[in-house]
Amino acid sequence: MTSTAPATVIKIGGSTLGSEDTSLHDVVALQRAGARPVVVHGGGAMISDWLKRLEIPSEFIDGLRSTNAQAINVVVGVLRGVVNTQLVGEIGAIGGRAVGLSGLDGGTVSARRYDDRLGYVGEVTAVDTTLVTALLDAGLIPVIAPIGLEAPAQPLNINADTVAGEVARALGVGQLIFLTDVDGLMDASGTVLADLDAERARALRAEGTIGGGMIPKVDACFRAAEVGVAAFIANGTIPHTVQRIVSGEDVGTRIRG
Repeated sequence: MTSTAPATVIKIGGSTLGSEDTSLHDVVALQRAGARPVVVHGGGAMISDWLKRLEIPSEFIDGLRSTNAQAINVVVGVLRGVVNTQLVGEIGAIGGRAVGLSGLDGGTVSARRYDDRLGYVGEVTAVDTTLVTALLDAGLIPVIAPIGLEAPAQPLNINADTVAGEVARALGVGQLIFLTDVDGLMDASGTVLADLDAERARALRAEGTIGGGMIPKVDACFRAAEVGVAAFIANGTIPHTVQRIVSGEDVGTRIRG
């Protein structure tokens, strides 16, 4: 029987997938309990490693990887061919049933280039949830690589946090969970914030407390929160963080629209 429960989007980064990590076990446990988890992943560290091995220049501009014609092939190969496949295999090894895809599959994530300095880097223009919903209805866990489609057939590199937020927004999920290697968003004194609204976020960004890789996470959370999604940023290296959030515990930082 198809579950009618709202989906949960979980963004997993390489920094949280250590030997003691329970994130994928939590994902499988959620599915067994009747939930509908969707995984979105990154892979920046492995991309950097392969670009270095292949002696392909790579630089970051405003926190995003500039991606030339050579680099986009590496990005697609690493994200879709290596990281995505590994995650699907690991989910299967612990008893889950997952299907790997990228934004190109089924036209799930449409995108366009928007900055000549960044090359083949895209911004999301639309999300078609047809394929993801069909996989969820079939009792499968969609595992999404953050690659978008610029019509008619050009893959684009997209920030994985942004993809997670836009997928969550389009699906109208119950929860969006960003797993990081810190306990949540912190103020200038290093205290974890239990809640964050737009006004406080603007102030923290202006003073530089929110910066770097946290910016796209926060932006994605607010995008999802606009349509009623409960969005969280939490420490994925702590055991069972996902299950604790889903069960209603106060873990990490909740972003409120």
